[in-house]
Amino acid sequence: MVTKLEEGNGKNPTSSNFNKYACACAIVASMISIIFGYDTGVMSGAMIFIKEDLLINDTQVEVLAGILNLFALVGSLIAGRTSDLIGRRYTIVTAAVIFLLGSVLMGYGPNYAILLTGRCVAGIGVGFALMIAPVYSAEISSPSSRGFLTSLPELCISLGILSGYISNYFFAKLSLKLGWRLMLGVAAIPSLFLALGLPKMPESPRWLAMQGRLEEAKIVLLTICNTKEEAELRFQEIKTALGIDEIHNHTIVKRNTGQGVWKELILRPTKSVRWILIAAIGIHFFEHATGIEAVILYSPRIFRKAGVTSKDKLLLCTVGIGITKTTFILAATFLLDKIGRRRLLLLSTFGIILTLGTLGFGLTMVDRIGENDEKMKLALTLSIAATYAYVAVFSIGLAPITWVYSSEIFPLKLRAQGAGISVAVNRVMNAAISMSFLSIVNEITIGGAFFMFAVIAVVAWLFFFFLLPETKGVPLEEMEELFKNGPMYCSAQSKTDGVEIQKTSNK
Repeated sequence: MVTKLEEGNGKNPTSSNFNKYACACAIVASMISIIFGYDTGVMSGAMIFIKEDLLINDTQVEVLAGILNLFALVGSLIAGRTSDLIGRRYTIVTAAVIFLLGSVLMGYGPNYAILLTGRCVAGIGVGFALMIAPVYSAEISSPSSRGFLTSLPELCISLGILSGYISNYFFAKLSLKLGWRLMLGVAAIPSLFLALGLPKMPESPRWLAMQGRLEEAKIVLLTICNTKEEAELRFQEIKTALGIDEIHNHTIVKRNTGQGVWKELILRPTKSVRWILIAAIGIHFFEHATGIEAVILYSPRIFRKAGVTSKDKLLLCTVGIGITKTTFILAATFLLDKIGRRRLLLLSTFGIILTLGTLGFGLTMVDRIGENDEKMKLALTLSIAATYAYVAVFSIGLAPITWVYSSEIFPLKLRAQGAGISVAVNRVMNAAISMSFLSIVNEITIGGAFFMFAVIAVVAWLFFFFLLPETKGVPLEEMEELFKNGPMYCSAQSKTDGVEIQKTSNK
């Protein structure tokens, strides 16, 4: 039997009204992402002063920028199993504590070795945060608001990046030795408050049910749903997904600690789980393979290449990048549950192709024409405009949808560790771009590097079109059913407006 889920038309028994308590919980959980975003933003400016103060070369700068992501890979893989063992809530607390330690070490940083150690410790915390914040938000959300709530971590990352850029601008006015250390060390303050405040949040009802703590799960559902009927419906869906009989409403002897997940996820996956894993890994791969890290982390170098020379103006330009990113991600949070993930993702990726091609063309013109040439002003303007346009189209689609999509498509038992694998791929690509961009530029020029990213974006668009079905309005417990039809269903789905799910009739 084929059913169509429609939001707000009375056919979906799940309430479409917004639950303020669930939103507040998602916001608090997403605050950990602000710390990571701050580190990303502040590092783009801090590297200018670190290189001058510690007298390090470009290779050491690349390692410093990218090492955090390599350790985030380790953190994300550990975090998946950790969240299955101790719960989603305490995994977020763990992330805050680890990042607190890393921030203190970076702020102290008397030499390159200590600074690098701080980056490594902070990287593990980042891996925890990137995995757990979207998963927690997805598991407490209703289908009608899941896109908005699950995109909040990405919005918080962009707010953190913006605050990092602003911090750069003001701390840069301090002495060389003090300025960059305060830029990096100040992240310890919000980490401390989060570590102390997060335990007061409710645990994920889906994790509680997975541990057999059904009574607690139902109590949480009553607080994050608008009606008892909605809570009961979601409670029954969770039990069905876990294979728990409908008559059980109390604590049962069942505890899932993540054992056997790797077998079901990688070694012997079902057809639908295989496609889910490919989709999740693919979208995380292409998020960074299309060059966003090069623009965010090395934006001062791009603007310098485009003719902006003074440090103050360079830092102000990067503040503009942060404002653009935050504004368009904020817009995306309201569009995800209206337009849908798939349509917005395809439009965003198409825009990325155009803007990367334009940026590559502009920077190539800057390289090839003389400073006194009349075309130079046009090339500089085109390069700067293309940089901002690229950040805008990336932020309204690919940036938030990567995290929303990968946190909602895995089956409950596989979700935490599946999300951990996805984040690991994300961090590998982030590190690869961070640590190789300057070397790529030296080999094929900065314009050639962005032409390369444009070609990768074309491949990304084709991947998204053929392999990523629409998930808007689909309950988490029905995602596995959505992926049973494989790639052919995605291209067919693009011709329809609704979300169709093939179901086997029980009759």
